Amino acid sequence: MDSKLTLKLNESVIKQAKQYAKENNISLSRMIENYLTAITESKDNRMSISPLVKSLTGVVKLEDEDYRKDYTDFLSQKYS
Repeated sequence: MDSKLTLKLNESVIKQAKQYAKENNISLSRMIENYLTAITESKDNRMSISPLVKSLTGVVKLEDEDYRKDYTDFLSQKYS
């Protein structure tokens, strides 16, 4: 269940945060929620995947199933 929260922040911080959120196509509310989740979870879970990363899982579809071979070939050519 979502609840409303009112915060008092420095105006320049708000402007920068809004710009960052816009550039990263995420709402300011979601960004703050992700931050608060990250800092309040237990130490054992800190290495787990963040909610933002979880939300991005599956966004990119790789057409070439053999991408590791392509990357290996690229690196071999780059460093030879």
